[in-house]
Amino acid sequence: MIDFQTNPESYNHWKLKFDGSVATLSMDVNPDKTLVEGYKLKLNSYDLGVDIELYDAVQRLRFEHPEVKTVIFNSANEKVFCAGANINMLSVSSHAHKVNFCKFTNETRNSIEDASEFSKQRYLCAVKGVAAGGGYELALATDHIILSDDGSSAVSLPEVPLLAVLPGTGGLTRVVDKRKVRRDRADIFCSLEDGILGQKAVDWRLVDEVAPGSKFDAAVQHRALEMAKTSDRPDEEIGVKFTPLNRKITDDTITYDYVDVKIERNKSIATITVKSPNSDDLAGSTANLAGLTLDEALSAGADFWALAACRQLDDAILHLRANEKEMGTLILKTEGDSATVLAYDDFVNRNQSNWFMREISLYWRRTLKRIDLSSRTIFTYVDQGSCFVGMLAEFLFAADRAYMLEDQFDEDCRPAPSIVLTASNFGSFQMSNGITRLETRFLGEPESVDICKTKIGKKLTAEDCNKLGLVTDIYDSLDWNDELRIMVEERVSYSPDCLTGMEANLRFAGPETMETKIFGRLTAWQNWIFQRPNAVAEGGALKLYGTGVRAKYDMNRV
Repeated sequence: MIDFQTNPESYNHWKLKFDGSVATLSMDVNPDKTLVEGYKLKLNSYDLGVDIELYDAVQRLRFEHPEVKTVIFNSANEKVFCAGANINMLSVSSHAHKVNFCKFTNETRNSIEDASEFSKQRYLCAVKGVAAGGGYELALATDHIILSDDGSSAVSLPEVPLLAVLPGTGGLTRVVDKRKVRRDRADIFCSLEDGILGQKAVDWRLVDEVAPGSKFDAAVQHRALEMAKTSDRPDEEIGVKFTPLNRKITDDTITYDYVDVKIERNKSIATITVKSPNSDDLAGSTANLAGLTLDEALSAGADFWALAACRQLDDAILHLRANEKEMGTLILKTEGDSATVLAYDDFVNRNQSNWFMREISLYWRRTLKRIDLSSRTIFTYVDQGSCFVGMLAEFLFAADRAYMLEDQFDEDCRPAPSIVLTASNFGSFQMSNGITRLETRFLGEPESVDICKTKIGKKLTAEDCNKLGLVTDIYDSLDWNDELRIMVEERVSYSPDCLTGMEANLRFAGPETMETKIFGRLTAWQNWIFQRPNAVAEGGALKLYGTGVRAKYDMNRV
């Protein structure tokens, strides 16, 4: 099982150091601590295990260290910054693992960019030695790159000439879209095995500045402090410690405090239910929450429901991606008290000027994006006892289809389900395309978004939701089970490959952004090139890497 839970005390590959407003995150990969057997992580190369630790570090820097305004990325290896993804790991990995690895790697890069833009926690990359392939892609995710001008330090994307694959976790896209490197220069750059060094790397916009080796460390520190001045993060706030998740895994269930996952292997279905807090939890009642202060919310720390539920949902999604690849259909449900979820949603929204509440909103946005980017069919069911309010209502709009129960079951005395929209549905949770899920849903009828805004805070019945276009369809209690069963059975009968392609094409209507380009191209490149004989056959470049034997390519252009 691949476990996405870790902590700094358990890191094998990263070291964290703190000095006031500046933190240093040093890459120091242990070559023997691989995720699986069959390769060594030489030259600061990485596998998924290295990136799991990096993601954890980025999350903890945001929540546990509000005083940190600049994060310096560097290497503990003087000669190599990072050699990128480990080639032997790629050559022995399944196709599915390679694609999931690339997706998670890029989501982690996105979280760094998200921290820079929205949390005002700036990232500075100090490149001493060679930053090759994924190593340079890591640098590209930061705000500012300083390259040591020592005659040997260089940046490169050598995948095309060496491996017959591409820097598919955003490298090419960031070079031209983010760094705005000229197309012809980018073409030359991606054709060079040894990369580019010194002032030429600055002139070509591949890095932001160079500093002589003797003055490199001083230049990095100076730049880090200058970048810290642009941050609005607090100086003396106490951070929120990420405590271990209370998670239990069986053959067909994954349970947390506020998230349950039920796996039906014979149907290829995983049902994810997110629950509101109950009266025994902190601020479990709406009355208690109404009087909650920011200090009390901060004291609750990782147990604060809006954060705890998001952490658990994030882990569940990652677990299903990596360990339950045949569960092709995800059903999203909620359970609990709508008034309590509404109170939490309102509390977080009203206090966005507070760093902790801002981080919670941003974490929900990233986790909802992870749902969008999952290569799974997503259905949302709104039935009795559900609490689709505010942040949880986003499940409706993230789904490929959403269905709502119209009335009540005879044996269930709970009221018929309703949905409550809040201000957060209209701006807090943009998708990768830069607009909200409601704006994406109603791309051809923007007036529908305005109509929905007039319904903020109101309990919307199934009939209301159907008229507003918030759900795909509504069914009464007589038809509910049969209609959903038939719909799922039909879906599972289709080709998973076709569904992945169809869903990815349909989910991201609207504007194109660097992020949608990255993931759209990632899907195409990785699913195609990583299966082509030129790369992965016995005589392919990935298989022959390091042997001294050149690959013989099928020269047909497809």
